[in-house]
Amino acid sequence: MSHAIKETNFQFPAQIDFYKGKVRDVYIFEKELVVVASDRISAFDVVLPRPIPFKGQVLNQIAAKFLEATSDLVPNWVTDTPDPNVTVGKRCEPFKVEMVIRGYLSGHAAREYKAGKRMICGVPMPEGMKENDAFPSPIITPTTKASEGHDEDISKEDILAKGIVSKEDYEVLEKYTRALFQRGQEMAKEKGLILVDTKYEFGKYEGKIYLIDEIHTPDSSRYFYADGYEQNQKEGKAQRQLSKEFVRQWLIKNGFQGKDGQVVPEMTDEIVQSISDRYIELFEKITGENFVKAETDAIETRIEEAIKKYLNEN
Repeated sequence: MSHAIKETNFQFPAQIDFYKGKVRDVYIFEKELVVVASDRISAFDVVLPRPIPFKGQVLNQIAAKFLEATSDLVPNWVTDTPDPNVTVGKRCEPFKVEMVIRGYLSGHAAREYKAGKRMICGVPMPEGMKENDAFPSPIITPTTKASEGHDEDISKEDILAKGIVSKEDYEVLEKYTRALFQRGQEMAKEKGLILVDTKYEFGKYEGKIYLIDEIHTPDSSRYFYADGYEQNQKEGKAQRQLSKEFVRQWLIKNGFQGKDGQVVPEMTDEIVQSISDRYIELFEKITGENFVKAETDAIETRIEEAIKKYLNEN
């Protein structure tokens, strides 16, 4: 099995801080961030015990492609991608909300609907919907951005009332979210896919709002195959998905949903390899390109040298 990168612990000149997220290792400089997409995988807000070979590369390269493809709509934080697992960009001050947008009644929204709720984040959901039906028009269902633990649903009204984001900035975030989602859906359609729901994160740099983090990746988005969608809805069958949902379903089937006292099921070599294969399949389907595996024999050294080279040249 190929080597996978679970974490990095580099030290660079002029580095002022370091932050370890669920999946990313972030090296902080005065005006820049150097972000390493590790092969860690999380589900139900828990980082699973084994990393997945090539997962970081998949996420980093999908995000780079979509950030470039949407830069005419929304300015984004990226300045360079010096390695398949690394993105460098502006050190923005993040807004403390994630902008989740849903075109379909799926995932968390479907679970809430099944529990009898007809309101999510202050947004009404129509009666008579089936799981995976399209909403009349996409709905924005923000969450708080938790540094630890679970993100929580929050309404636009609460965001404004608590002063988490100003009214003026929030209107920009909403406008950008809708424009990005529309572009994402158009790009997905070209590949025979449906972009079901996704999330965007934004930040400010020198007073200007930028799109930050990854976009339209299988970790941040849910995709269905367009072929067979209508038929499956008609027959009440599950949709064929391209997302991290298959990992969540495997965990649920094995008695794990991130709740207290639950233990992550054993991740055998076979399971790890199958997840890696699925991520590569996701990359190829979403981008329409062949996935070229980066060298993994000395993956930490490769990444460190690429970052050092970038820092020396800039």
